[in-house]
Parts: sequence; C-alpha cells; structure tokens
Amino acid sequence: MHQLPFPDNRPASGAAMDTVVPRRHGRTIALAVAGLLAVLAAAFAIWHWMPRGLQVVAADLRIATVERGIFRDDIAVRANAEPLTAVMLDSVESGRIEEVHARDGDLVTRGQLLFRISNPQRNLELLARQSEYAQQISNLSTLRVAEQSNRTERQRRLDDLSFALEQAQKTLARTERLAGQGFVSAVALEEAGDRRDKARRALTLEQRSIEAEDKVRGNALGRLEETILGLATGLRLVEQTVDALAVRAPVAGRLTDFRLQVGESIVTGKRVGRIDDPQRFKLSALVDEYYLNRVSVGRLGAVTQDGRRYGVKVGTVYPQIKEGRFTAELLFTESQPAVLSPGQSLDAQITLGEPAPALLLPNGAFVSDSGAAWVYVLTDATHAERREIRAGRRNNAQIEVLSGLAPGERVIVSGYAAFGNSVRLQLH
Repeated sequence: MHQLPFPDNRPASGAAMDTVVPRRHGRTIALAVAGLLAVLAAAFAIWHWMPRGLQVVAADLRIATVERGIFRDDIAVRANAEPLTAVMLDSVESGRIEEVHARDGDLVTRGQLLFRISNPQRNLELLARQSEYAQQISNLSTLRVAEQSNRTERQRRLDDLSFALEQAQKTLARTERLAGQGFVSAVALEEAGDRRDKARRALTLEQRSIEAEDKVRGNALGRLEETILGLATGLRLVEQTVDALAVRAPVAGRLTDFRLQVGESIVTGKRVGRIDDPQRFKLSALVDEYYLNRVSVGRLGAVTQDGRRYGVKVGTVYPQIKEGRFTAELLFTESQPAVLSPGQSLDAQITLGEPAPALLLPNGAFVSDSGAAWVYVLTDATHAERREIRAGRRNNAQIEVLSGLAPGERVIVSGYAAFGNSVRLQLH
C-alpha cells in the first residue's frame, strides 16, 4: 500500500476537505413578512367583526331624516274646562247642621237658603246685646225727660229774674224822677239803684249757670248717644252673625262640591262648596316649562270641538312650576262650545309666532334626555355617533335645528336614557 507523504510529518486534519458557504437571508425575511401579514389580517378581521360601540336593537329605535320645511310656531296642549267665575262657600260660623235645603249640582238663585246652623251661644249673645241696647235707650229717654223738666224750671227762674230786673229798673226810674223833684231822698234813690243792680247780677248769674249746666248735660247726652250708636252697631253685627247661621246663596249658579249632612258639626272657615257660573267657561292648560317665557297674556289660539274651531286667548299665566309644567288660563274670544261641562278636556292650540322656513327635525323622546343639545346621528346603516347640535324653537311635532346637522342626515329621535354616556352605537 502506497502511503502519501505529509509535510512536516503532521497528522491529517481534514481541513482541505471543508468549503465556506455564504448565508441566505431572503427566505427568513419572506417568512417574517408573511407572518406579520397574517397577524395583521387576523387583527383586522377581529377588529372588523368585533362590536364597535354600545349594541342596540335597530327595531326599537325611531329614526328620522333632517329636512327643510316650514316651522309652525305653535304648541298643542290639553286643556280642562272650568267655570269662568266661581264663588266659594265657606262657613262663617261654627255649630251643628240643623237643616239642608239644597243638593250638590242644583241650580240655585241668589238669596236661596242652602242650610241652617244651630249655635245657642250666638243666640244668647244676641239676647244680651238686645237687653243692653234697650237699657241704654231707656237711660237716654230718662235723661232727656229730666233735661226737659230742668229746662222748663230754668226758664221759669229766668223769667222771674228778668221780671224782677224790669221791676227794679222801673222803680229806679220813678225814684230818679221823684228825687229830681225833691220828693225822694238820696238814700231812697241809692237803695233803688242797688236793688236794680242786684236783680241784674242775679239774672246774669242764672244765665251763666244755665249755660254751664246745658254744656255738661249736652256732653252727657252726646256720650250716651255715642254709646247707643256703638251698641246699635254691635247689635247689628250680632244679628248678622245670627242671620249667618242661615246660609244663603250669594249668587245664582250651579252648586258644586256641596255634601253637608244634617247633624254634622261644622267649624268656622270650612269650605262647604262653591257656586259656578253654568253658562260661561274658561280653559286651564298645563304647559311645558320650556315655553314659560313665550306664553304670555294675549297670545291667541284655538280649540276644536265637533269639527268647529273656537278662538281663545291667554288670559292669565301662573309662573309657578310643578312637575316641569306651569298653568295658563285660556279665555274664549267670541263664542264657546254649546255643550261644555266642568272638567271636560279639549285639545287647544296656542300660537307663539308666524310660520317660517327652517331646518327641521321631528320632536321626540330624545329631547327630554338630551335637552336637544346633542343627538345620535347615523354614520352608516349599522352605526351611530353622538354629535352636539344647537336647537332653536320647538313645538309638539317639530324642532328647529340651527347648527350641527345637515339636510338628509338620519337621526335617532327615540329616547336616549338606555344609552347612558355612550359615544357610539352599533345597530343590529
């Protein structure tokens, strides 16, 4: 066997048999790209098929299209008929019902007796006032009789004193003549003058006494007469109180809410019924608080009954809000329905302005949930997004859209309460 020589006598390593092959990167890159595309495709498929937004049933929604049209600035309300005038019946006295002469629903005339109350205390008060009044009248009569007697006596004294003065004056005159002729002494003349002066002083004193006495008696009579007038006024009040025990109809009309029973106790101020005007009526309507600043006195409207329209106008607005509504009273401007009963309901229309072109959206339940500040707009057949809008006037059927929507867009107009704060909806 021939043996090949090895240089340097080194053992064989096999290195001469190995060849360096360069690495191929293209396959690896292709596989990586293919894997990435597969992942993206899967992610896209998942994203595409995964629900986007709150899922809702399309059949449960009411969807409307934004359109241009004529906005009719009026509102429809349900109004109840009420008597135009009504007089409340309140008991002005307390006691026991002794008699009832009318029934609920009766037509009564002014002054007709409705019921009678018994109150022994009032009758005793009347007797006491009558007795006191009679006593004072007797005292006044006695005082006047005494005054007349005293006046006669004073006049007699005045007459006597006047006569005495006249006699004294005559005596003095004769004495003066005789003294001038020398037949009477100066002492006699002086005495005659003194008697005349005395008689004059007596008359003057009596006159002053009579004037003072007349003044005192006049004051006493005046005070007594004032007292009697006061007693007479009090007596009339008590008599009126006793008369009020027999309650009569203050006006003519239909007796309503009257349900008194004989033997029933009643207290002062208790509402026992009312008397309604049976011929003339007004309407009371509850209106949404949104229209409070627009429904004002004088606004015109109409109601329809049996195919005929009757003109009305706003007569009174009560601004107190209760459960989101306020009350407006409507008055018939000309005629009223021939057959109308208290409590009867009518459909009324109140005009707030003239019709005008506008971008319109049907009024719906969404208004109470969003305040017409935002809506859900359909982006395609199965999706809707929340969008802010600006709304203007509204009536029972229409909402005026000022901005945020375009003609032809479709909007969910049913209630939003079930959607919470969802920004997107998916319809299925």
